[in-house]
Amino acid sequence: MTPQQQRRQSQLAFAASGAELAVGSPADCPLPLDQLLATRPDSPWVRRHFAGGLTAEVYQLEAGGRLWTLKRARTPCKVRNPDGQTSFLNEVQRRGELQALKRQADWGEALAGIVETRYASYRQGLLLSPWIAGEAIDEWDERRLLQLFDSLRALLQLGFFEWDLCPGNLLDDGRIRLFDFGYMYRFEPLHSFNSNGLLSPQHHGAERFETRCYYAHLLRLEHRRGQSAALAALELEKRIALDCYQRLHRELSTRGASATVLAWLDGIIDQWRTALRDGLDGLYLREA
Repeated sequence: MTPQQQRRQSQLAFAASGAELAVGSPADCPLPLDQLLATRPDSPWVRRHFAGGLTAEVYQLEAGGRLWTLKRARTPCKVRNPDGQTSFLNEVQRRGELQALKRQADWGEALAGIVETRYASYRQGLLLSPWIAGEAIDEWDERRLLQLFDSLRALLQLGFFEWDLCPGNLLDDGRIRLFDFGYMYRFEPLHSFNSNGLLSPQHHGAERFETRCYYAHLLRLEHRRGQSAALAALELEKRIALDCYQRLHRELSTRGASATVLAWLDGIIDQWRTALRDGLDGLYLREA
């Protein structure tokens, strides 16, 4: 059984077990729990309603003098595959783990881009977080890329692999924020490439951002300003990704990562370093 199959089996078994999984306490919520559970688009505490999600719907609430994000799981979920069916469970699992790490002095700053969780309940299908007063990201500049890759490096070090780094899961409020973890899975970074162990070496942190988000940005740049502008943007991103992966390599090596994982990272690093030295055209076409 592959790591992916094991994870799916474990999550489906938990879903069928009837056991609860919660983060935080209802006492910490700005509204009573029964009021949150009764929330509808026309509820007086609702300011905005986002109904387009396949696995959940989202409300912007106003309570206690501030704005909040309420995420409610869809029942039934509109995604029929096992990962979609367990995505809300997976998000509550990650929220609990990440919230605990955010409280630790060693990881608080590194995980500052990860949304806070005030309360979450798997069985009640509810997640409550402070509202992120940020904007969707249409253009990627150096500051945004540096902040994203800082978050990615911390997550990879800690054994969190985010598969869905799409534009809809990233906001900028002066800092790049990650707030949706339905497809973020645990893995062992010292002995695995990602959450599918050693079976999918083509998938890694930078690749997930590039294929789910950044290459669409490059395509728009090429249409508007030509290929030279797209190549300049790719060079910026690859230099930041290269520095991130070199640091990740050193950190994992210090912690005793396997020769297989270090050689795999070396291959990615060498490919990027060569392209940055000799010209990015070939890498641009191959990766796109």
